[in-house]
Amino acid sequence: MINIRPVSDLRNKFTDIEKNVSNGEPVFLTKNGYGSMVVMSIDTYSRLTQNVEQALDEADEYAKKNSERMTHEEVFGKLRSQLNG
Repeated sequence: MINIRPVSDLRNKFTDIEKNVSNGEPVFLTKNGYGSMVVMSIDTYSRLTQNVEQALDEADEYAKKNSERMTHEEVFGKLRSQLNG
């Protein structure tokens, strides 16, 4: 179940939020009724970003070995043609 709390709970009910986060559940915080931030454990964050970090490392290695560079128009044009067939 999604856990939504006011941002003031971060200060006033930290241990409750910490328990939820340690169980792998993100906690969504609101300020004045609007979404403000998400709190999650370091382990959860690491799992979410692991593939991104790995992909960036692979891109850096590729860039070191290859001198080809593309503009963003070329990259997105190529992706659009692949997606649209």
